[in-house]
Amino acid sequence: MKMNTLKMKQILEEKLKEPNRTIRYDREHDALRIENRDTGKGITVSLSSVVNKWNEIKEKAIEEIVYYVNEALTVMGKEHAMDDGGGLIFPVIRSTSFPTQSEDGVRLLFDNHTAETRIYYALDLGKSYRLIDEKWLGDNDVSPQTVREMAKFNVRSLDTEMKQDVVAGNTFYFLNSNDGYDASRILNDIFLRTMSEKIKGTMTVSVPHQDVLIIGDIQNETGYDVLAQMTMSFFTNGYVPITALSFLYQDGEFEPIFILGKNKPPTE
Repeated sequence: MKMNTLKMKQILEEKLKEPNRTIRYDREHDALRIENRDTGKGITVSLSSVVNKWNEIKEKAIEEIVYYVNEALTVMGKEHAMDDGGGLIFPVIRSTSFPTQSEDGVRLLFDNHTAETRIYYALDLGKSYRLIDEKWLGDNDVSPQTVREMAKFNVRSLDTEMKQDVVAGNTFYFLNSNDGYDASRILNDIFLRTMSEKIKGTMTVSVPHQDVLIIGDIQNETGYDVLAQMTMSFFTNGYVPITALSFLYQDGEFEPIFILGKNKPPTE
């Protein structure tokens, strides 16, 4: 079966249809907006991203997005409190184009990270999470700095086991645990510094979407071209895209790199 966004729209509308939901098609952005009528809250799904994923894993892509939407809508609109140990707070990485306010118009808690990324903070709910906003901070009598410290501590507890692949003399390490915080590992400074010690060439870090982190050991010009193609592919296929740009990593600092054709990015 050949899949296109129109066909995917029809499939998702059927699978996500429920009496208490409203589903609208955004023609300009080729996306579906699914909202809970009781809470007025919802989620937007990029049809092209789902089609790209379908081309890779077929029906599993549809199952994944349906599960993702159902879980998200289940937790939206509910009140959630932090546990006594603060063990449910994690940071999440998003692009700088991501909204800075909740759907209710309340300012989200976030910090600048790089020119391409921001750090938001989430209350983990097991199968999903909710982003922390100023109202939640007030309701739970928690300071922004406390949330930041909890998130920084908790992200270090996440598994950092990586798979690796060697292409044209360049080694690429992939972290893809699908726990919702793969990209968040970019904030684990201990992990990154440990990885930098085993890098023989130039270390790059990429977070093309929420569910993957890529570390590159770039040892020749071809490595940059491979990296650019790889990150663009992940960025295009991710349900929550972040950035197709990669970063040079050195001494805890991130510098975006722009890869044109087969030219190695300039170094100082």
